Amino acid sequence: MSDERLAERPADEADEQRPPVRPLDSVDRDILRLLRADGRASVRSVADQVHVSRANAYARINRLLEDGVIRGFSARIDQERAGHGTSAYITLKIVQDSWRSVRERLRELPGAAHMALVGGDFDVLLLVHTKDNRSLRDLVLTRIQAIPEVLSTRTLLVFEETDLDPEP
Repeated sequence: MSDERLAERPADEADEQRPPVRPLDSVDRDILRLLRADGRASVRSVADQVHVSRANAYARINRLLEDGVIRGFSARIDQERAGHGTSAYITLKIVQDSWRSVRERLRELPGAAHMALVGGDFDVLLLVHTKDNRSLRDLVLTRIQAIPEVLSTRTLLVFEETDLDPEP
């Protein structure tokens, strides 16, 4: 279907102010794997599963947060049950060097879930969740295409979504 689309600092500013990334060891990687599978896991449970003290696990999780390796914790949402019956990936071609301003406009869109600057036939890949097809049409035709730096869009409807769960 072709159409003619975090108190956060922009990523490029945030990157300049973050400390350098410290190397991760096998315990850090195990902690990340466990938290990816269950972000609500207790520190005690994580410590037990990776065979370190609770204090060690707590310190490591805090370091991973401070270093920006862990960006936050969230819930995985069933979009349809949450009232978003239509999902789509929207590809955008944008004016060269307009990524920062386009990114800020896309962040404001209702239902925008993920965006990426990519290389290839288009510049931006945007995942959106909307109530229905009419809402998606409105989002694409009146909101996204109204952004002056957006040259063209293409909408790819999602028929089914599957989260790829990490190994336990």
